[in-house]
Order: sequence, then structure tokens, then C-alpha cells
Amino acid sequence: MHGHPQVLEGNEVTGDSAAGNLALKARWSDLQAHDARQVSRFEVDMLSIRWRTILFAFVVTLALVPSKISTQQVESVRSQAGMVSSQQWIASQVGADVLSSGGNAVDAAIATGFALAVTHPTAGNIGGGGFMVIRFPNGQSTAIDFREKAPLASHPEMWLDESGEYSSQVHHRSHKAVGVPGTVAGFDKANRLYGVAAWADLVQPAIDLAGEGFELSESLAGSIERFASRSPYEATVSAFTKGGAPYQIGESWSQPDLARSLERIRDERRDGFYQGETASLIAAEMRRGEGLITLEDLARYQARERNTIQGTYRGYDIISMPPPSSGGVAIVTMLNILEAYDLPGMGHNSAEYIHHLAEAMRRAYRDRAQFLADADFSDVPVQRLTSKEHATWLRRNIDSERASVSHPTDVEIVSESPETTHYSVVDADGMAVSVTYTLESGYGSGIVVPGAGFLLNNEMGDFNAGPGLTNESGLIGTTPNLARPQQRMLSSMSPSIVARDGALVAVIGTPGGRTIINTTLQLILNMVDFGMSITEAVAAPRIHHQWLPDRIRVESDGISAQVQSQLEQMGHIVQVGGRQGSANSIGVDLTTGERIGAPDPRSPDSGARGN
Repeated sequence: MHGHPQVLEGNEVTGDSAAGNLALKARWSDLQAHDARQVSRFEVDMLSIRWRTILFAFVVTLALVPSKISTQQVESVRSQAGMVSSQQWIASQVGADVLSSGGNAVDAAIATGFALAVTHPTAGNIGGGGFMVIRFPNGQSTAIDFREKAPLASHPEMWLDESGEYSSQVHHRSHKAVGVPGTVAGFDKANRLYGVAAWADLVQPAIDLAGEGFELSESLAGSIERFASRSPYEATVSAFTKGGAPYQIGESWSQPDLARSLERIRDERRDGFYQGETASLIAAEMRRGEGLITLEDLARYQARERNTIQGTYRGYDIISMPPPSSGGVAIVTMLNILEAYDLPGMGHNSAEYIHHLAEAMRRAYRDRAQFLADADFSDVPVQRLTSKEHATWLRRNIDSERASVSHPTDVEIVSESPETTHYSVVDADGMAVSVTYTLESGYGSGIVVPGAGFLLNNEMGDFNAGPGLTNESGLIGTTPNLARPQQRMLSSMSPSIVARDGALVAVIGTPGGRTIINTTLQLILNMVDFGMSITEAVAAPRIHHQWLPDRIRVESDGISAQVQSQLEQMGHIVQVGGRQGSANSIGVDLTTGERIGAPDPRSPDSGARGN
């Protein structure tokens, strides 16, 4: 297994990894050493499985009971009817209540999304955007694209100063970094096309949470204190503190300005955001901070319905998001490459297995950077990239014993924040909805719109820095993903659905910046190749390789020292530490028909709720 690394042919990609993943809680690592633990009575005993996965942690979360904090377990939940799994359990309950009241999965997804805008402000939003993938009970599917757009005043050189110098601060942390939000338009479109519930009923629970308040968990109280303490914006400090003093665990947090913004959305649907008072407040803040979004930008925004990306893997159907998401294309590409290998025979997270995953990942991420962008502005060769023939071509120079080497030439990967959120919904009829949406960075731009109470995104940072821009790190601007008026920026968000023989198998996805694609890939491999339940698949340790930087990242305690040494002997650089994603998913027991909600134990406030 020794030898010199092999240099891959073709164009290569550069860029830094999606940094900033927090370390797993110490108690999670400690629990891995224990032989005894409690799990849901519906799950199999993982100790008997040779690819033994990580153990579940008990975590502290808030309860919907005034003046009281209760504990609950982040564990799987079963229901014969509908199910919602998200990164914030109150929002999951809101979605489950909509299902109980007669709404379908699309309605529940909308209500969950609005609730997350209140209870999960680091990524839940009405000032951002994202993607929704829908699979109907008859097996057909569609996608709603509500990714943010570049304002009309955008241009490819907008991140450069008069001397041509690139400014990361302007690109990622200024009012110019704010894209035209898409979430409200996307939810409105989804409800009009495929919902059955009254719109007002989907927004009202979020209004109640914002207006009446809800109790802060340990995780959220600490998060908003850290965020607000660094903010230079008066409206942000006002929204996230008590007159400058931090909120404490167990205190009730209300957001009256956000409640009023949500009321306008309830009463006027999308016009309550893109026109009228809310639009005027956004435009005024843009003028104050020298941002680009105008009333015309807001009025012109439209969500798009698109055809899903579809692929197959060992008899399973993979349904995912098309461009401007890069996720669906990259996932299908990697699955096509890996289909030729006996992955179960290699052993889960063995050196041989991780090596082959990393080689598939680096090739798909190179394609991602070279070809993928908003298909309304670029000719994206989706059919070729997702074909089995293309995978055969990519597989031709994978050496089973040697790592390839990534060299930057003329392709760039831009920074992409891991702070996103994903949630999954299935209703009693079998309609499935997978949603990933974001503000980009944690808390987005950090800018709360004065008088409106919500955070604005900083999604313009997902555009390339500038045409032909090169620096000492090897970053070179490429044409497809440069900022242009009305263009949507490239994304890694990968809401996905798995089916087999016409039956729904799983609804999956995750936050995590560019790690999103690889986390979603491994959920599929865990279930299909290693027979894991949805709970085991979500909990299992994850790895990541994104072409450049040329290294494999592995979650804390994800591999043994021996496996790490074997990978390094192959020529891989291995970095161990942190956590990757929060894959709040749903599986279906094909024998009983039960929906199994699997919140990710990496996120202490996550939870699944059935109806």
C-alpha cells in the first residue's frame, strides 16, 4: 500500500475547506467508550454490527411549558402517519401539528420553515433562501428553487477596489454581501402549487412563537449571547439581548418586530415581504449600509420550479436538487463512480473504503467547480456529468492503493459556510419533502433589518471573487459563478430523497457548507451498502474530501490510529477532529410502513415529531 501519489489528469480545483465546524460535545466522545446505553426500543442493538456506529447522547432542550426546562433525548421517533425531523424540536412540533390538522407534507415543511426562522436564528430564516425537493406518492418529483439572487446592480468585479485588490470583508461581511432573499417567495410558491392548508395557518405558529416568546435552551442561549456580543449593529443587539444584557438559559425570548413582519406575510403572502412596509425597511437598511438591494430587486424576485436530478445506485432511486445546487449532480456522480466497487467487502470506514470515497469525492468536486452554476445563466452539462459513462471516465485513473494529487490550475472553489439547516417531512399519504435553507454564515450577515426583526443573508459570498483573480493560495476566478444581475449563486445544499421499486425509503439532507454533499452521500451508502437503519446512518462518523485543500477530514473518533496510518501510507493527508453536519432525516420501515424520524445527535436541540 506504499507508493508515490498519482497526479490526476484534467482541470483541478482550489479553495479552502468549509471551516468552523465545532467540536463534538465531550460527553458524546465519552459515551463511545461505554458498552451500556439506552436507545429507542424500536432500533436494533448496534453493538452487534461490525461497523459499530457512534452512540447517542442525552441532551438538554427546552419544553413548551412556561417557566420550566425539561430534558429530552435526541433519538428516533416512529409514527404510522406523518413525521417531521429538524434541527430544532419546537419547529418539528409545529410541522407535526400541521399534519395532524390536515395539511400535507408541503404545508408542514412551510410551517416548520417559518418556525425555524424564530427558534433557530443561526440558519432558519425569512431573509435567506434555499431549496425544496418534493416526491409525490405516485413517485413523481419536483423541486422548488428559492435560492437568493444577485441584485440588479451586481457585476463580476464588485468585490474589487479601485486598484483591483480583492476585499474579503466586502465580499462576505458587508451590506453588499446580501443577496435578494428567496424563502418567503419559495414557500408561497410551494403552497400555491402543492399545498392544501390555508396559508395563514402555516405562518401563525411562527407569529405566536415570536410574539409570545419561547424558552431558551442552553445551546441557543449561549449561541445568541456569543453572536450579539460581537455585533456592531444596533438593531441586531436590540433583537438578541435585553437592552444589551444577554438572555439566560430558561428565559423567554420574544421577537416583536419579527412577529409583525410575519403578520404581514400571513396577511399578504409574498407581497407582505417583497412589497409594502417590509420591503421599504429592507431597502432603507440597504441605503444606510451602502448595500445594493432596491425595491425593484425585491419586487422582481421569483422562485423557480425545476426538474429534479435523478440517478440510480444498486437499484435505489436517488432524487435530489438541480443547479444552482451542485449537490444533486455531485452525489449522483460519486454514486456512479462507487457503484463499481465492493464497498461492503471493504468494511465501513476502513482505510480501503475511505480511500475510494475520497477519490470519488475529489473528482466530483473538481467537476463541481469547473462546470456548475445557475443553469439560467450557464450551459451546465447535467446529463453528461450524471451519466454512468462519465463516471467510468472519471474512475479510469483511480488507483486502489495510491492517493491522487490535486493541483490548482484554472478552477476555483469559493468559501461556503457550514451554517445551514436541513429538515425532512413525510405525511400519512407518503408525500415526502426535503428542505435545506440558509442565511449562509451563522446568523448570515449579522444585520437585523431595523423595525423588521429578521436577519439578512450574506449569500453573495458564494459567488467567485472576481474574473481571473489569483492570489498566493492559487485562487483563480472562473466565469460560470461570477456575480451578475439576477443570477443565483452556486450552492452545495443537497435536499434529497431515496426510493426503491416505487416505495419511499428515506428523506435526507444536512447543513455543512461544502461538506453537505459528502454527508448526504454517506447517508445513502450507510443505508444501501451497509444495511444501517436511518438512525444508525445519521449517527455514523463522516469523512470529507473536496478536491482542494487536498486532505481527508474525519470526525472526532471516526477512525482508528491504524486506519489513519494506512491512509497516510497511501499518500493521503488526514485531519481528524470536529463534527460534520446535522442530518435530520426520516426513514421508512418498508415492512410496517412506519416513518422513523432520525434527528442528528450532533445537534442538541434537534428533534423528530410524528402526528
